This record gives sequence, structure tokens and C-alpha cells, in this order.
Amino acid sequence: MTAIPFRLGISRCLLGDDVRFDGGHKRDSFLTDVLGPYVEWVPVCPEVEAGLGIPREAMRLVGDVAHPRLLTIASGKDHTRALEKMASTRLAELGELKLSGFVFKRGSPSCGIERVRIYTEQGTPSHSGAGLFARAFVEQFPLIPVEEEGRLCEAPLRENFIVRVFCYRRYQDLIRDGVTRQAIVRFHTIHKYLLMAHSPQHYRLLGRLVGEAARHRPRELALQYGELFMKTLAVKATVCKQVDVLQHMLGYLKRQLEAPQKTAVLEAICDYHQGLTPLIVPLALIKHYVQVFDVAYLRDQVYLNPHPNELLLRNHV
Repeated sequence: MTAIPFRLGISRCLLGDDVRFDGGHKRDSFLTDVLGPYVEWVPVCPEVEAGLGIPREAMRLVGDVAHPRLLTIASGKDHTRALEKMASTRLAELGELKLSGFVFKRGSPSCGIERVRIYTEQGTPSHSGAGLFARAFVEQFPLIPVEEEGRLCEAPLRENFIVRVFCYRRYQDLIRDGVTRQAIVRFHTIHKYLLMAHSPQHYRLLGRLVGEAARHRPRELALQYGELFMKTLAVKATVCKQVDVLQHMLGYLKRQLEAPQKTAVLEAICDYHQGLTPLIVPLALIKHYVQVFDVAYLRDQVYLNPHPNELLLRNHV
């Protein structure tokens, strides 16, 4: 079976295209230069694709927070219907492309995921919500990881999003390759420590679901698992949870390591816990000993390599 490209949707202005209302762009160097080589971007500019032109009058969301209208600020022209029509067509196309994630432009009345201002008819901001296209996307594809480029400036949020993107791609491959109960058990096993780093409670729920695999048809089991799997990864990994995982992994190595080696790893974990070093330091030591002693169970854990090392994400968390 031919592999599908690793595709991520993106607000087109973030790639440096001059499509904003003022004719400018909001190019993001991390997305274009660092992450770009590993993915195929699928650019979307809802306003341009709705036929609103470049440049165009600035717009904002007005009215009911649940069903706001998209109005131009100066003339009050209503473009809601045009955006909704565009979204209906574009979402069908995006569904065929099997996206593994989407990066949206923060604060945009069409693309913002959250905290987008919604105004009263008198022009006073009263609530916050989501851009029209972004909201429709999330409703249509609830499992696909989404994030705003502004939040990706924060290292923990950036790492969390990229982890979710690569994990979702692995889940897509699981479904696509003809899912079996054994494949789901295997998938769960190799993601054990990554899931624990995000939510031990959710990990136990997933374990219970997998433990009852015989009660479900494979496809039904995979769908239930996928929903809870992505919900687990949406929980932020914390330093304390990372430390617990590192200590668990060290426990698998205790018979192979000499006392000085074990002490060195424990000291690295302690330094990470105290904020003196990033996660990559104790993790690199554990990865080294996993390779030296060829510990198969740990070697296969996604936690050790959840995304390309070249992204340097764990050098900053």
C-alpha cells in the first residue's frame, strides 16, 4: 500500500503569502523553515477562497457567540454566507487529503481557534469565540490536532502539538493498514510511556479498553481507542509526569547498569526535575543505555523518539 504524504493544513499567510486583508503576510519561520521539511503544507485562506479579494476591508465577528456573523468593520457588509459556503466545499476537499494536523492564524475572524473577539451591534467586544472556518474545521474533524501559530512560541505547547501531530499520523496509519485487535494492542504498547507522560489516568482507561479487546469488533475498538488516545495526548505533559516516566524506564535498566551509570542517570533526572537541564539530557542518557544493552521493550517506545530529533523540541522543555 502506497504511503500517503504527511500533510498539515495551515493558514496561508503563515507561509509568507501576501493574502491578509492589508495585502501582507505573517510568515512563521518555525513552521516554514524547521517543521516544513518534514510535512507537506496544505495552505488555506478562507477569506480569499470565499472571493473577498486582496486587499479587502477589515472584518470582525458580530452578534451571537454561538452563531456570529462576519461583517466588514466600516461598511457593515455581511460575508457570513460566503465563508460558510467556502467552508462546506473546502472541508470536503480537506477530508480527502487525510490531514494530520492544522495550524491556524491566531485572532483571525475566519481562522482563530479561540479567544477571537465577538462584538455587539454597537461595536463593543462582548465575548470570545472561534473563527468561522476554524470552528467548522474542528467540528468536522474533532480528532485532528489543531493549534494557533501564536501559541507555538511557547516551547511546551509547541512540543505538545508536534507530538500530537506525529501520533495522529501513526494512528491514521494504524487505521489505514487494516486494523486488527493485535495491531491495536501493539500500538498501545509502544505508546505506553508517552501516554503516561500526558495522563496516567487516561492511560489506565486505554489499558482497560485494550484489555477488553475481544468484546469489540476491530474497527469499533480502533475508533474508540483513537478518540481516547487523542484526548489523552491533549493533556499537557508536566515535569513531574516526565520524571515519573524517566524513573520507570530507568527501572528496566537497573540490572544492566553499574552503580556509577545509574547514579549519573538519576542525577540527570534530578537536574531536570529542578529545572537545571532540559528533558533531552536525562532522555539522551536513557536512550544511550537502551541501545547499548538492546532493551527491546524500551527501544520500541515512541516516547524516546516521538518526532524527528532535528526539530530540537525537547531541548527546550
